[in-house]
Amino acid sequence: MTTTMAGASAPVLFKAACPDCRGRFELASDAFRLAIGASRRTTFYSFTCPDCRRAVRRPAGERIVELLTGGGVRTLRLHTG
Repeated sequence: MTTTMAGASAPVLFKAACPDCRGRFELASDAFRLAIGASRRTTFYSFTCPDCRRAVRRPAGERIVELLTGGGVRTLRLHTG
């Protein structure tokens, strides 16, 4: 995943790929959701593939979390209870 910033008021675009149809595309930050859990297994981002419409869920390490939160992706913090 990489990020592109076009300008101060332009939306942040992220390059992504679908593991199902192998499509490659750029999506705006509002197309992603980021879930931050207590462990690496429960920290992930998700989006819907614009080509095949399947839900894609990918693990998010520290760098991905940093890029997505910095790009304005909506974040959900998961709590264990």
